[in-house]
Amino acid sequence: MPPSLRLEEITPDTVEAACRLTVRPEQQEFVEPVARSLAEAYVHPTTAWPRLIFDGTQLVGFVMAFFDVCFDPADPDDRLRSGLWRLNIAVGRQGLGYGRFAVESVCAEIRRRGGTRATVTWGVGEHGPEQFYLRLGFRPTGELSGDQTVGERELAPAGS
Repeated sequence: MPPSLRLEEITPDTVEAACRLTVRPEQQEFVEPVARSLAEAYVHPTTAWPRLIFDGTQLVGFVMAFFDVCFDPADPDDRLRSGLWRLNIAVGRQGLGYGRFAVESVCAEIRRRGGTRATVTWGVGEHGPEQFYLRLGFRPTGELSGDQTVGERELAPAGS
């Protein structure tokens, strides 16, 4: 990845640009708008980790991770998970490695926090992200979260 790629926290100076970020029209059924993600981050401040993806000075995407949550808190067998909650790569910026960078950055943060597994969910459909996540090493667990497939990826321990 180019050294110009980085994640940044959302600030008062970047929130409007973040909310204007859009994906391709055929992908909109598979991902929430950034504004909704930021609202969810606001009401889940201890678990949500929203970040903007920049290439130099150019905003190219949004990623939000979650840390230590259960999909079904009422189920005593559901374990704590950490992973990728949202990923929006801007129209015209897809296929350039930004999504991979975002996913690897989330995985690195999970490892830094002591995690050994990353979780993601995806909707299935012609323009959905399933093949992207499979290429990055996520494997379906056989579980569903709502109507979305749950995938996991084992992570090497930090420093290995």
